[in-house]
Amino acid sequence: MGYGSLNIIGLGPDGDQHLTLAARAALEQSTVVVGYEGYLRQLAPWLRRAFRPFPIGAERERVLAAIALARGGARVALVSSGDAGIYGLASLALETLAAQGWEAEREFPVAVLPGASALSAAAALLGAPLGHDFAVVSLSDLLTPWPVIARRLAAAAAADFVLVLYNPASRGRCTQLTEARDLLLAHRAPDTAVGVVRNAYRPEQRVLRTTLGALPLDEIDMLTTVVVGASTTRPLGPWLVTPRGYGTVQAGPVDRTPSSPSARGERDGG
Repeated sequence: MGYGSLNIIGLGPDGDQHLTLAARAALEQSTVVVGYEGYLRQLAPWLRRAFRPFPIGAERERVLAAIALARGGARVALVSSGDAGIYGLASLALETLAAQGWEAEREFPVAVLPGASALSAAAALLGAPLGHDFAVVSLSDLLTPWPVIARRLAAAAAADFVLVLYNPASRGRCTQLTEARDLLLAHRAPDTAVGVVRNAYRPEQRVLRTTLGALPLDEIDMLTTVVVGASTTRPLGPWLVTPRGYGTVQAGPVDRTPSSPSARGERDGG
């Protein structure tokens, strides 16, 4: 049987409204979709394809099944929430393909399609807390020892990065967030601005703007992304903003003269 294809796809935060056009096209062109059963439920209302659902935690099984299906001639979509390359399945899938001796010249094509990440979704709901340099750290010690995580947190806090915390707490892992908060307080003032976003862009969405000292530890779980501001992050009306460094911004007439990123010599995205 001829070889198929494998697209590793980030679904964004909700698998529908924030799905990229390229990701949607790849899903619609697939013959089978492999992923965590919860993600596939997000696709079911609008995507009619063969689904191969897996329980939470079965990441290797998902990857092996997707590769085997592609080798069997299927056009496979292997899906992750957010961006598949950010704490997603892309790294495991590519490592597995390399270990199996996959060769682009003689086997099926493989592509990684980006998606709106949890950090970008949380930042958008909060305003612009990632307007300047930031770091992302997962508090899960299932795959990374806690002393390594703590060292990274301390380094990022000392460097005054905005910090995005993934996997902050779960039912079986409830001490790391408290330790992280205490570690950050050694470098940040208690009134440091913090944003807490749970279930971004989903029906159960909750957005909270608080401070590091008042962080509601008991209300944070695995569905939550925590954004800890830098020394320059501040609340502006309903938003949290980390200024990019344009100097003091003053109110005045709106300049409607067209300009382009190349003319300003700056990138406006990221």
